[in-house]
Amino acid sequence: MERAGPALDPTVPVLLVKVGRYPQAHSPVGVARSFGRLGVPVHAMVEDRFTPTALSRYLTRPLVAPTDGREPPERLVALIRAAARSVGRRSVAVATDDEAAVLLAEHAEELAAELLLPPVPPKLPRMLADKGELSGICLANDVPTPRALAPRDRGELLAAARDWGYPVVLKNVGSFSRLSRPAVAATTVVHDERELLAACPQAVVASVLVQEYLPAEHAEDWFTHLCCGPGGEPLVVFTGVKLRSWPPGAGITTRARAVPNPELAELAARLCRQIGYSGVADLDWRLDRRDGRYKLVDFNPRTGAQFRLFETAAGVDVVRALHLSLTGREVPRGGQLARQFGVGQVDLMSAAVTAWHERRPPRGLRPHRGTERAWLCRDDPAPALAEAVRFGGTPVLRVARRALSAASRPRPR
Repeated sequence: MERAGPALDPTVPVLLVKVGRYPQAHSPVGVARSFGRLGVPVHAMVEDRFTPTALSRYLTRPLVAPTDGREPPERLVALIRAAARSVGRRSVAVATDDEAAVLLAEHAEELAAELLLPPVPPKLPRMLADKGELSGICLANDVPTPRALAPRDRGELLAAARDWGYPVVLKNVGSFSRLSRPAVAATTVVHDERELLAACPQAVVASVLVQEYLPAEHAEDWFTHLCCGPGGEPLVVFTGVKLRSWPPGAGITTRARAVPNPELAELAARLCRQIGYSGVADLDWRLDRRDGRYKLVDFNPRTGAQFRLFETAAGVDVVRALHLSLTGREVPRGGQLARQFGVGQVDLMSAAVTAWHERRPPRGLRPHRGTERAWLCRDDPAPALAEAVRFGGTPVLRVARRALSAASRPRPR
């Protein structure tokens, strides 16, 4: 049974804002459940009326507004404004992707009549979502980060890879460019120059970031989820460790555990204070055991996919903290609960592929008490059913075959 949560203002609704097509995402479902269980109306921009989010019992109303992220900014802002006006009351906006977070920050003044927004510096979310800009922000604020470069041409790309040594990591450098002109389909590890040249023809070099690879055998994947008030002062800070991902080693979190880590929490809080970040954020870190430092890999200026892993003893998660802050209510203090998070069949695939590669039985599949599931829950079964029907079967098997093929290659040392 769901614990009682903080006293949110039920007269202030929530609007989930999204840009791009990702109907299978589970973070919007988590937001709808988090607020809906406390009696706060939730409206969501969705691709169609049969997405998992649209079918949640905790969603007050789906607002069909399909986009692909290639629309002109003024068109996207107009869609957000129309969605906000249709709610009928000024709403707390919750961004579920980087592009939405960027637009909300850069157009905050013109959206202020319809939406409650955190007072983040207008250009900051775009800079943080840009992998090249983020590297410079880290260096300027004494925050460890892997070496990274946004190359101007293939010559610079090859020079960086040769200097750092293979393998190297390739990412899409900017928030909107990953939708309009993606250089790679997702975070990609390339193991030699042949793979690098095949992955990066000259036409996409301007959209790619090359990043130093931190070897898996010498590293641990961590993250911090937080919500900051005005001036970057943290309201809640959570820390956890990634146990599995999809694809294995380089994708979305499929299994994670909440683990208190005061050192990492303070590092994330200090960065947000120094840059004045306000709102919800999801920061990905890698502990490099070779030098004992946590290195910032990504700063996502929006709600993270696994945010429901984290909750305090007072029932506060990051989106509830945002609502409390923007409606002028105090955020209750409390330590984070010991929980796990799992993403259903995708985690099963990750465990199976990892076990096949390592030639051992799958581990960590037994349910743990206190596990928060991305999809399946007793009081809201429809999203899990919709996810299984729309996205299970053949497409999943096709992706699994590709992952098994990739896993058959020797891992880099």
